[in-house]
Amino acid sequence: MKLAFRRWAKPTVRAGGTLRTAAGVLAIDSIERVDLDTVSAGDVQAAGYVSREELARDLRPEGALYRIAFHVAGKDPRENLRENDTLDPGEIAALKGALAKLDRKGEWTSAALCMIAERDGRTAAEIAERLDMEKLTLKRKIRQLKELGLTESLAVGYRLSPRGHAFVNGSR
Repeated sequence: MKLAFRRWAKPTVRAGGTLRTAAGVLAIDSIERVDLDTVSAGDVQAAGYVSREELARDLRPEGALYRIAFHVAGKDPRENLRENDTLDPGEIAALKGALAKLDRKGEWTSAALCMIAERDGRTAAEIAERLDMEKLTLKRKIRQLKELGLTESLAVGYRLSPRGHAFVNGSR
């Protein structure tokens, strides 16, 4: 079991829930509100800090302090999905249907996928500007493409996954 400490106005995770991260899927074992002064030295070390002061410096100043116990439950299931680059006609049709539902008011999905396919690292700001869309709105929409296994986030920008390339090339 591993520990983390976070300050929040209200918790963003709950015991029994999961959280997808770059490290994989984390299962939340428990969450409890605590005072920094009562956090034990063992808990400080289990959270990866040398001292309570180091932990305090890493926390945001506002909000209640929560102790979160978790364990790694497995790999992010989107990883396997992203790597599947052999799409049959039924899978392509299903993805087209899913993208049509996301589009509702336009063809942003096709345009965004094509822009990302042109160059790895294309940023949300670049795509949003070209689509005449707010950057935060676009980022939320790109996460929907990620859920379908079509895109991957880079340190800066996005790229198509192998599945995304197979879809873009196979749906033309």
